[in-house]
Formats: sequence, structure tokens, C-alpha cells
Amino acid sequence: MIGAHLKSKAPHGAHGRDEIMRIAISNRRKQQAQAVWLRRRVLQHLEAGEDLIVMGDLNDGPGLDEYERLFGRSSVEIVMGEGADNGYPLYDPHARRAVTRRIGAVNTTSRFYLASEGRYLQALLDYIMISEALRARRPKWRIWHPFDDPACWRVPELRDALVDASDHFPVTLDLDI
Repeated sequence: MIGAHLKSKAPHGAHGRDEIMRIAISNRRKQQAQAVWLRRRVLQHLEAGEDLIVMGDLNDGPGLDEYERLFGRSSVEIVMGEGADNGYPLYDPHARRAVTRRIGAVNTTSRFYLASEGRYLQALLDYIMISEALRARRPKWRIWHPFDDPACWRVPELRDALVDASDHFPVTLDLDI
């Protein structure tokens, strides 16, 4: 199992369009370098025939920002092995949906308030990716998002705790072992 928390792409502290663009591109470059390093580590385990779970806040997802086109693909796609010819993909159903569907409803694991717009922005940033052999163990993913999961919504204490605890919602995976 590998836990990961990749660098945020957000241009925190930047002022003005040019500085925002410069910092955002620099942060994406750093994040993608982390994703490439992580993918190499993933391959070491998979090539050794080990089952693997990669989980955490990757601070990215397919199509989340305009700079992705400059770099070819998201950090999530790199870690998953999307488009690679190595035959060692990782799987997460939420990430798979985001990669293959550009229009329509998507899962989200985070919620940030945009004061300048007076609204919330939601994004899929947190993942649990598994190696191919683990898919046979009847995996069941869950995003504990109180506005998307009716079971979380129905329990006021749980709903309030999930909203108050963090701007990210937990992602869990149940596997038969």
C-alpha cells in the first residue's frame, strides 16, 4: 500500500494574471514530476508481481484545469498508467469515469468555497487505485460525500461531521481478503 499526497496546483499567494499563470504552471510541473516518480514506484511493485493499492489526495483529475493540455495528461492518468504500454494499469472506478467521460455527472471528493463567486467548487481529487489482481476480490469503493450519498445525509451527526471536518470527503474501499 502506498499513501500519496501530491502537490497542489493552486497558485496560492499569486497576484495578477501573469503571476497566477506562472505559479500554476510551475506547480503543475512539480506535481507531474511527483506523479512520474510515483508511477515508477508503482511499476517496481507490479513488475515484482505484488498486489498494490495506491491511495490519497492526488490534487488532480482529468480535465480539472486549462494547463493540462500543455502537459498532455493529468497526474491521475500518469499514476494509473493511462496510455502507457506497460500493461500494468491501476484501477479506480471514479478515476476511470473521469478519464472516459468529459460531459455529465462526475463523482467528487472535495468541496471548496469560492468567496469571489459566492459558490462552492467540487472536484475529484482523492483516490484509491488498485492493481488488476485485486479487482477479483470484489472491491467496493465509497465516497463519504454527504450531498451525494443518501446514507450519509440521513444521519445528521455524520453529515455535519463530514462537512465540518475537512474540505475533502473520505474515500474507502472494502475488499474480500
